[in-house]
Formats: sequence, C-alpha cells, structure tokens
Amino acid sequence: MANGRYEQGLKVLKELNGSEDFPPLEAIRSFYPAFADFIVSNGFADVYTRPGLDVKQRELVTLSSLITQGAADQLDFHIHAALNVGLSPTEIVELVLHCSAYVGFPKAIAALGVVMRIFKERGVQI
Repeated sequence: MANGRYEQGLKVLKELNGSEDFPPLEAIRSFYPAFADFIVSNGFADVYTRPGLDVKQRELVTLSSLITQGAADQLDFHIHAALNVGLSPTEIVELVLHCSAYVGFPKAIAALGVVMRIFKERGVQI
C-alpha cells in the first residue's frame, strides 16, 4: 500500500523502532497484509502524528495503557520505543511505580520484569 498515511506511519514506526526492520509487522503482513497496512496507517500515522502530544508523551501514555491492560507482550516494543524517542530510564521505572498504585502490584511487577530484561539487553542503568 503506497499512500501518504502509510508512508507517514512507516516514518513513525522507524522512529519508534530505531530501524526499518520490524519482524512482527512482517509476520502479520505475511498472514494478513490488510491488517499490517491498517496498523501502519491507523496505529502509527493517524494516532502518533496528531497534534497536542509529542512522541515522548505518546509513549508515556501508551506504556501506561499497556501496563494497565497487563499487555506485557506489547510492552517490549514500546519500552524500546520509549528509550529510542528519548524517555529516560528513570521516567520509565517511575511510570511503572506510579501505575502500581492504580493497577496493582501484579501488573506493575510483570511490567517491571519486561523493563528489567530490556534494560539489561541494552546495557541501560537507572
């Protein structure tokens, strides 16, 4: 799909991912191409490029939402993305701590486990 929104979404995805190579999207594309295009055009172009919030703020909101849902599988990408767009390690762990008061310790501890693994992989210290 070659249109302005799709290209804009790819640009956002590259900024968040730090690379054009994104195997999860390619896996979706190989199974259901229309859904992969929808993710890029809607999830990244339409949502991430709206005015009012910068990309760092959007990642804070996204991380908070994923922690609230207990969506640890999606946290992986968005913790990397948060670091890639300039959120500090301290901001990320403080977000997890803050969320614990509202979503409970089990979800926050699960999220912290993902954070710890990613920080270790990337050599990030807090």
